[in-house]
Amino acid sequence: MPTIKVYNMEGKEAGEMELSADVFEAKINVPLMHQAVLNTLASQRRGTHETKTRSNVAGTTKKPWRQKGTGRARVGTRRNPVWTGGGVAFGPHPREYGFKMPKKMRKAALRSALSDKFANGEIIVFDELAMEAPKTKTMVALLNQFEANNAIVVMDEFNENVFKSVRNIAGVMPLEACGINVYNVLGSQKLVMTKAAVAKVEEVLG
Repeated sequence: MPTIKVYNMEGKEAGEMELSADVFEAKINVPLMHQAVLNTLASQRRGTHETKTRSNVAGTTKKPWRQKGTGRARVGTRRNPVWTGGGVAFGPHPREYGFKMPKKMRKAALRSALSDKFANGEIIVFDELAMEAPKTKTMVALLNQFEANNAIVVMDEFNENVFKSVRNIAGVMPLEACGINVYNVLGSQKLVMTKAAVAKVEEVLG
């Protein structure tokens, strides 16, 4: 089984931890990770764009002139898309851009992303992240020791003091283990996790 060094809050080694080979040494599937990232980005789109069709445009419904005998083209309404001020033909309307991705594919994509991070030595594990009070300066100093200036900090559950200490650091984002996804993992240079968070992720993906 693969192993990884574990550090304490002082940045010193505090032993090693065995990782699940199924999660952190899985086959890296690049197309699947790409699909997962697209799914995340598509789901974030609001899709509130809207255009007025001929039925929504304000204006009279009276026929501009009679059908025949004028020598001009036949027209039924001033609100038709051909005329200035008329409706828009085939314009965008509110919609959801997200698409469904099977659970097995989502898990496989996340395993691929975590395996890629582990293979490149970009995962940092702490025995715990505990603070008596929010202190951004302390967290910055800790992350700087590991050059984790662009990272996500993953914990097994919400910790108010740690979240408040991390959220104001540029390039660093706090996350709970249940909220980790391929987009965030691949979008960060380092993945900072607690031992409990690693165990929780392995439980879900194993």
